[in-house]
Amino acid sequence: MRTEDLILVSVDDHTVEPPDMFANHLPAKWKDLAPRSVKKPDGTDVWVYEGNEIPNIGLNAVAGRPPEEYNIEPTRYEELREGTYKIDERVKDMNRNGVLGSMCFPSFVQFCGQLFSKSKDLDVGLVMLKAYNDWHVDEWCGSHPGRFIPLSIPPIWDPEEMAKEVHRMAAKGCHAVTFSEDPAKLGWPHIFGDHWDPFFAACEEEGTIICLHIGSSSTILGLAPGAPIDIMITLTPLNAMHAATDLLWSPVLRRFPNLRFALSEGGIGWLPYWLERIDYSYQQHRYWTHQDFGDELPSQVAKDRFTFCFISDAAGLETRHLIGIDKLTWECDYPHSDSTWPHSPETLMKQLAGVPDDEIDKVTHQNAMRLFSYDPFAHRPREACTVGALRAEVGD
Repeated sequence: MRTEDLILVSVDDHTVEPPDMFANHLPAKWKDLAPRSVKKPDGTDVWVYEGNEIPNIGLNAVAGRPPEEYNIEPTRYEELREGTYKIDERVKDMNRNGVLGSMCFPSFVQFCGQLFSKSKDLDVGLVMLKAYNDWHVDEWCGSHPGRFIPLSIPPIWDPEEMAKEVHRMAAKGCHAVTFSEDPAKLGWPHIFGDHWDPFFAACEEEGTIICLHIGSSSTILGLAPGAPIDIMITLTPLNAMHAATDLLWSPVLRRFPNLRFALSEGGIGWLPYWLERIDYSYQQHRYWTHQDFGDELPSQVAKDRFTFCFISDAAGLETRHLIGIDKLTWECDYPHSDSTWPHSPETLMKQLAGVPDDEIDKVTHQNAMRLFSYDPFAHRPREACTVGALRAEVGD
């Protein structure tokens, strides 16, 4: 396959929310209570909600900058590439990169909408969270039909409300929701009990996939005093391994046999060993740990119920059949510092050397379309969806 003939769907990108995002999605009585984008005396832009400031961290939006300029300082909108927060410019940047579809995780509200869970009045928090989801689905995704996979955030403080929001979002065509890789680290109950069952049941009923993004527990692997930050950056995929292991041995997958999870930005190279290890652990220890997967092995359950994604992972692609070719998806991670934008097709094609065309199609777009109930071809002909066609549209 030629690079220009690839069709790329990214299952993990990010939006920097625009300063006017709540303007069209709240009744007048609530607008004074909404988060506000404020420019500080030093020129940096922050969000202010109930008196608390939330900055835009630099590494969240470095697309278009050389690596030499990356840093974690707060930023101004004027310093950001407009595609990070303006939807029309985002689509142009997708075209420049030859990317057809994108699923965008939130930024200042945090992966699970934790910001609204800290509201002084949770009724107000719920109004704001619903407004956020309406903005994301109706405005961010809805302004360019066929180019985005909608992704909602949950009112994580109340599983019954979470279930209602899953149903409300599904009625809008949104069949993906964020959740925490370890809710206990956020101060909520762990997944080993039944606290989250209303939420899980709603997702199973609607066919909504639960996305567990690395860092969605608001924790990272601890660094020893004086240790370089490179250690943390290198080890972040271990969050995904931990989350998958928790779920696999928990009762969740057996109580909800059709519930599916996506491990977002966790990479895939670690999976062959992990799949081997869980089977070995099961066969060696199940009689005294009392695990029971019936006539299946844990690795088969994991392959059936989880989907995995990667940015750059030659080792994972080399061992793709040990993982399961039908559950592998690709991500761009725009506009974060790990992103391959604007050379994603070229970077990915080097790693796909020798992979048959039918498997390339699965990894680059078909799996994502099936798993996330996404059909871009309903909005534009397939021949207009390739890397070459999209880059020709933008022209620069």
